[in-house]
Amino acid sequence: MGIDDAFDAFQRTVNEDIDKTRLARERRDLFKTALRSEPDVLEAFGSGSLSRSTQLKPIHDVDIIAIYDPDEHPEWGSEGPSAEDALEHIRGQVNRLLSQSSGTHDNVVRHTLLRNHAVKCFLDDPDDPDAFTVDVMAALRQEDGTLLIPEQLNTRWVPADPEYLIGKVADHQRAWPHFRPLVRVLKQWRHTVPVEGRIKSLVMEVLALNCMPKSGNRSEGLKTFFTAAAVRVNEGVRDPADLCGEIQPDLDHEGLSAAFAEAAEIAERACTAAAEGDTDQALRLWQEIFGEDFPAPAAPAKAPALITAPALITPRPIKDAPQG
Repeated sequence: MGIDDAFDAFQRTVNEDIDKTRLARERRDLFKTALRSEPDVLEAFGSGSLSRSTQLKPIHDVDIIAIYDPDEHPEWGSEGPSAEDALEHIRGQVNRLLSQSSGTHDNVVRHTLLRNHAVKCFLDDPDDPDAFTVDVMAALRQEDGTLLIPEQLNTRWVPADPEYLIGKVADHQRAWPHFRPLVRVLKQWRHTVPVEGRIKSLVMEVLALNCMPKSGNRSEGLKTFFTAAAVRVNEGVRDPADLCGEIQPDLDHEGLSAAFAEAAEIAERACTAAAEGDTDQALRLWQEIFGEDFPAPAAPAKAPALITAPALITPRPIKDAPQG
């Protein structure tokens, strides 16, 4: 198996099934269509990893942003109860439009729950740990195109620009068609990294945006990424639109940097082995980074050590010696 074939096979283990991805998009689009029918909704569009095509399987949720008419809600956008009021307004609209019992548009939502920034809408049993949800966020569009979104816990509205990241990912993908697939690979890899606490999916995506090349093959691209990310992560991983600050302040920067450095060293050896024509060894090294799902031949068995008979020892001649 060649290097490209191995990466193709590994990618298939990372990617979500196309039918499940299509179903997630259909559910998202159902909410978009329903919300757009409301007189106070100016826009409704998808956000999150599914909209950027960087989603990792399994897909348990999708994100939607509904842009509301500020003239219809003049009290929104200021500190105080309006953040929670906006979320309650969404919940009322979703239940009226899409509740399983009495929705006027469709009957899919079994339960709704207010979160900090969005309303989580359960399409499956809420007690099911794998229940599929649609997270709907309210927003007000500002003159510069950015958004104000509610933050219920802090009773305020905060700036955000999810469309900026969607555009940057699309630009990188147009320049280098391996980008989105490898973002999914790296999101999967993060689950194997020995760091304290979890690593947010978005951390890996933004690091990939900053550290991935825009040309070359996958092997060289990953080597470049791991090498650059080992340094870059120590600077903190910030919102690419520079509106929301650091994405994960509690990230184990030192541990993740060490994991990147180790992967960079192994990737360097893998690229060297491939350049020298030792494809099997290159595959084994990539498997060392990505785990058993990455296809590679078994290491050659070591030849058993030869057991030889001990050398014959010639007895020393005995000579008579004077004893006096």
